[in-house]
Amino acid sequence: MTDRTPPAVGRRHLLGTSISAAGVIALSACGSPPPKPRAGQADAPDVRDVPVTPPEDLMREHGVLKRVLLIYREGIRRLQTDEQDPSQALNASAGIIRSFIEDYHEHLEEQYVFPKLEQAGRLTDITSVLRTQHQRGRLLTDRMLSATAGAAALNQPAREALVKDVLAFIRMYEPHEAREDTVVFPALRDVLPPTEFRELAERFEDEEHQRFGQAGFQGVVERVADIEKSLDIYDLSQFTPT
Repeated sequence: MTDRTPPAVGRRHLLGTSISAAGVIALSACGSPPPKPRAGQADAPDVRDVPVTPPEDLMREHGVLKRVLLIYREGIRRLQTDEQDPSQALNASAGIIRSFIEDYHEHLEEQYVFPKLEQAGRLTDITSVLRTQHQRGRLLTDRMLSATAGAAALNQPAREALVKDVLAFIRMYEPHEAREDTVVFPALRDVLPPTEFRELAERFEDEEHQRFGQAGFQGVVERVADIEKSLDIYDLSQFTPT
């Protein structure tokens, strides 16, 4: 049974609230500033009124990727120690990588993020490598999905080949996502005017719900949590050093 989290407030609503607030600030510049609401008052700002920006959106999607990489590591451990066959969990995780990371998240990067940076002459050496790594990642995912699709247990050569592909995926994507989070996504704010920045946030939200329904990002997180629970790696406290 999955944990259920109340649906997040839509980015369009958040952005609308932010724009309205900006209008109030602009009007207040013509006269005395309005009194600042105290915490607990009806008009006090709510943290949910803070808009979800494109970089934040992409970074939280990287959180899904990081959790799948942890699942991949557990899968490798089980394959190498002949524990319970993790093929089903690996197949489900690779399916999430294919649908959410490769077909959606990387599509957003290739369609909207990399071109804006390249048009501005920014980070073109990095975006070229990132595009190549997206292609290599899809090939690895193809092989992982194929290797884990059958119901029969994997023989030793198949296990070794699968471990090699999963390790290659992890080795590439850990620095890949780290470079995007610390260099590429922050640079996006520098090359987009504020209006286009807000429009991109709305476009990201529209695509998310078109592909994944009303549950959107939260629904994908719940699917990852289910896989973690099936492998007994969901409890965060187990990773605390003693």
